[in-house]
Amino acid sequence: MGILSWLIFGLIVGALAKWIMPGKDPGGIFITTLLGIAGAMVGGFLASFIGIGSVSGFNFGSLIIAVAGALLLLWLYKKFKS
Repeated sequence: MGILSWLIFGLIVGALAKWIMPGKDPGGIFITTLLGIAGAMVGGFLASFIGIGSVSGFNFGSLIIAVAGALLLLWLYKKFKS
């Protein structure tokens, strides 16, 4: 995927993660996109490590893995920020 694809994918993943785990956390669209991109990387790494799969493109499996990674990052952020 190109950089534009990663940005769009990150925006979608970050928005989904914030929608699934709502709460009072700072950050606008920029932080949401970064959260999504980082979540995709973390989710892909963890999924590859345990043998489930990886974030290999713009497909449903990659979306689920990336959202799970973004949720993990959002949970950790809220846990240590409070």
